[in-house]
Amino acid sequence: MTVIGRRTLLKTSGVTLALPLLESMNVAYGAAGNPVPKRMVQICTSLGLHAPLLWPKTTGAKYELTPYLEPLKEHRREFTLFSGLQHEDQNGRQPHDSELTWLTSARKPGMSGFRNTISVDQVAATRLGDVTRFPSITLGTLNAQSQSYTSEGVMIPAETSPARLFARLFLDGRPEEIRAQEQLLADGRSILDKLGDDAARLRRRVSGEDNHLLNDYFESVRSLEKNISIAQGWLNQPKPKVSANQPADVVDNADIIGRVKLLMDLIPLIVQTDSTRVITVMIQDHYVVPKVAGVAGNHHHLSHHGQDGDKIEQLQKVETAIVECFGWLLSQMKARQENGSTLLDNTSVLFGSNLGNANAHDARNLPIFLAGGGFGHGRYVAEKDGTPLCNLFVSMLNSIGLDTEVFGQSTGTLSWS
Repeated sequence: MTVIGRRTLLKTSGVTLALPLLESMNVAYGAAGNPVPKRMVQICTSLGLHAPLLWPKTTGAKYELTPYLEPLKEHRREFTLFSGLQHEDQNGRQPHDSELTWLTSARKPGMSGFRNTISVDQVAATRLGDVTRFPSITLGTLNAQSQSYTSEGVMIPAETSPARLFARLFLDGRPEEIRAQEQLLADGRSILDKLGDDAARLRRRVSGEDNHLLNDYFESVRSLEKNISIAQGWLNQPKPKVSANQPADVVDNADIIGRVKLLMDLIPLIVQTDSTRVITVMIQDHYVVPKVAGVAGNHHHLSHHGQDGDKIEQLQKVETAIVECFGWLLSQMKARQENGSTLLDNTSVLFGSNLGNANAHDARNLPIFLAGGGFGHGRYVAEKDGTPLCNLFVSMLNSIGLDTEVFGQSTGTLSWS
């Protein structure tokens, strides 16, 4: 098969027309010896999952279905459920500060002097480089808060608008819009060049300690310079074409499930078009009564149920709907073929929470699902209490071709099959 550049254009009489994504346009599909790319998706439901409704009593492949596993029964062979995983020292200044560190494992989040560390998704994005238009994509259901952090401990804001993200991914701008974006990038580079000149003079005038602080600051500047270079390189490249229509954003904050499902709909499109290979999603606290039949309480308040049976019953309805969104994603990933396999075969999808017991703000024994990615699945694995979640992160990094020995609090890799 002749390999065609994925961004090939039809050109005639000065007119260009972007072609749709064809199998032969990607060397991963069209050339021998170039395997389908491996990807990584991490999804956190930040208010946890009620443990008694999740954990089976039987480990291994013959575990019984629990209320939260029932909606996933058709995917039983495609995922593994883990218990016993956690990060150490997650008691922060605020009860929910473990949200900050689910993907980093930094200790004592939010406490005096706390500085976050790089998140596992950004380790992957940094090492993969600019092989895709977006090194990573960070998504949220309500606001810009995310669990993705740079090597300097700076949070990467989450995109909350599926409509806006779809446009960035798949809709080419008008010529004047592209020219305006080019100018913005050029202006940004000029500002950074000027900063570089001023920095050299400044370094000669400040103390050694100040220079140490400046190192961190200018590391952020270098990262921004790299991002501008990547953006300039992709700006005039036509975006992949998809048959899906641009989604309409869910305006109502109470429609938590609607917002989650829209993001789940986008993930297979992002993966299949190779727009990025690293995606994170944070299902956030919306501070409202969710639009779920039979639910009259605020989601956050229901998670602090105090063993009240009525609150737990309502909480189950909300959390079951969230688990069903995870199942919906798996269905879509399984249904899409690429080079004799499925998107799910080539994508590690992590779903879980930073809280093992939201009622008590306990960040131990976290609920963790791992689906796809070529791992052996179909089991409930009860790890020893306190096993580092970072061991699983290391295994995930290795599975996408990034040889890794240590990340965060890891003590090795996690093997279960």
